[in-house]
Amino acid sequence: MDDVDYLYAPFKTGSKRSLAERARELGLEPTAMKVLQNPNDVNFYTCIQASKEGLSSMAEVETGVKHIIADIIAKDKATMDKVRDLCKNTWIKLESTKSKKQSKKTEATKALKKEGVKIKVEKQDTSYKYENYFDFSVGIKNAMPHQVLAINRGEKQKVLSVKVNIPDWVKNNYIKYCERKWIPLYSNDYFRKLIMDCVEDAYTRLIHPLMCRHFRSELTKVAEKASIEVFATNLKRLLLTPPVRGKVVMGVDPGFRNGCKIAVTSATGQILATDVAFLHTGQTNSDHEVNKVRNLLLNNSCETVAIGNGTACRETEAVFSDLIQRRYFAPLNVMYCIVSEDGASIYSVSDEAKKEMPDLDPNLRGAVSIARRLQDPLVELVKIEPKHIGVGMYQHDIPESQLKTSLDGVTEDCVSFVGIDLNFCTVSLLRKVAGMNATRAKNVIQYREKNGSFKNREQLKAVKGLGPKTYEQCAGFVRIMPITCNSLDACKQETVPEEVPTTSTGKRKAATGKTRKNKKQKLDENVDPNPLDMTCIHPESYGVTHQLLNRLKCSVAEIGHSDMINTIKCTLSGCSVEWLAGELGTGVPTLQLILDGLQQPIGHDIREEFEKPLFRRGMTSINDLRLGTVLTGRVANTTHFGAFVDIGVGRHGLIHTSNMKKERMKGKKTLELGDKVEVKVLSIEAARGRIGLELIAVN
Repeated sequence: MDDVDYLYAPFKTGSKRSLAERARELGLEPTAMKVLQNPNDVNFYTCIQASKEGLSSMAEVETGVKHIIADIIAKDKATMDKVRDLCKNTWIKLESTKSKKQSKKTEATKALKKEGVKIKVEKQDTSYKYENYFDFSVGIKNAMPHQVLAINRGEKQKVLSVKVNIPDWVKNNYIKYCERKWIPLYSNDYFRKLIMDCVEDAYTRLIHPLMCRHFRSELTKVAEKASIEVFATNLKRLLLTPPVRGKVVMGVDPGFRNGCKIAVTSATGQILATDVAFLHTGQTNSDHEVNKVRNLLLNNSCETVAIGNGTACRETEAVFSDLIQRRYFAPLNVMYCIVSEDGASIYSVSDEAKKEMPDLDPNLRGAVSIARRLQDPLVELVKIEPKHIGVGMYQHDIPESQLKTSLDGVTEDCVSFVGIDLNFCTVSLLRKVAGMNATRAKNVIQYREKNGSFKNREQLKAVKGLGPKTYEQCAGFVRIMPITCNSLDACKQETVPEEVPTTSTGKRKAATGKTRKNKKQKLDENVDPNPLDMTCIHPESYGVTHQLLNRLKCSVAEIGHSDMINTIKCTLSGCSVEWLAGELGTGVPTLQLILDGLQQPIGHDIREEFEKPLFRRGMTSINDLRLGTVLTGRVANTTHFGAFVDIGVGRHGLIHTSNMKKERMKGKKTLELGDKVEVKVLSIEAARGRIGLELIAVN
């Protein structure tokens, strides 16, 4: 593709014509071809036209011919193949240094400091982040994805100067090859020198820059692909974080001047109370502000606090830690958990948030989102564009279309993998299910709001826009849970009065005879709950499931019970799944899914198998750390060069890949987001907030 772009460049709209193109327009191409075929017959004086620019002198004609010959050499396939072969067999390096502009800026700052002049620090000065690349060199074959992306970003911010160093050995061998290929026999010294000048010009001006661009482009493509893979892996683990079920949660969005925004949500995510507490202003009424928090916890019997990890997180954590240690919230046994608030501010002002919480201040919406992220990360995080969730590596430098395609696919996989409660889900969650889109998801929610809870999956067929194909795609990923079904109906009966038909004058309309009913109205009538709708079994497999239950002499009422599990184990001990699948006339994967669905408890959430959020009652700071200290933490992010671990000191520590010994990984190839690990402190740079860790064990 690079070759195609290079050849097509002169013909692009608005493209500046190359030197060779200009020379060709002057009619010098036949002369240039003669130089390469039979130079002794060439006479440049015949091309001179005194009144025409570019042909007015011998020197101008010679220059034009040289440009055409250099262009011919640079676009010759055999010559370029030779250059590529030479590059493959040598050590090419990617090098970066501090840019001249940045160097001058640094020197000027040092000079002013020596003179005692106070320097105003720029808020956006991020040059210190690239210190590792101020004198950096690595072979392009060994360059790591994170190094390439960091160098690209540093160059874009004009902090770094970057170049690809191709050894002179390549140029020397290229010249020898061209000398044999392009110089005709019996050429005189003048034309021999002229062609050799063209060979060198072709390399210096055209081929070398082209190869440098090619290597940079290839490195960037590989790095971007790797970055997307890291982001997708981390996002999947984050979305599959186990929910904190059945708990009232207080979400705290920390802040200094504007206070800490607080929201208390019920076990089902309903907003119970909101407030703002100024915990860090140092005002005399600080006891009053702390009492606000205490009263909210006591009044709502809330023992779980989710603190956002943004500005003032550390200070807010210190306040809660101190209050918990002093048993200020007694008799409640309060614990807190640090929750990522990435994307919460963007979500709080989105159209979806306005529709969901129209009467709530945008600042308080963020606190609600933080609380719900702890209660069910999947339901809440699907409302946010994946690129705003900070679990990637240089994700903002990746082409948005590539990133979106990959991450949307991961989100849909996670939603389908977990399954959703049809009577509890939101539009943002439902549209991620296979076969669904935004319009169909809205229609499902509108149907639920109008007709009450779904009693079984078959009712989906009555929803506008959901045809047989869509039903076939989505039915296996939705669940009908009795708990949410009953609670939704109870809520609807309390809030929605029965409608009485009236005439235009306001009088009650008399009952009429039989009315004609359409297909969907008939489908809505006499719907009975189906226990199989609570499982991962697809409706297409219900027939086979009933055959299996008859063989096992069990009923659907026993799904997930110990009797069902023991009966299935006893049956499989006497025959294989393959044989049983043949007897039932179905495939092995389908039967295995049915067996799993029958053995899983009602309401089973596959996310329970993953590591749960880490709760704390106390805290330490980076200044309390000592070299050699062994701590327990949770992997907060992973990259190609290591894993960042939350060890409860306000800063994530880094376990470099060199400090991850295979024998301590418990068979895992790499650490994953959410893994609980035991680490030892190797280095501490308090001023820069850097902590080096060594992996001791994976718990």
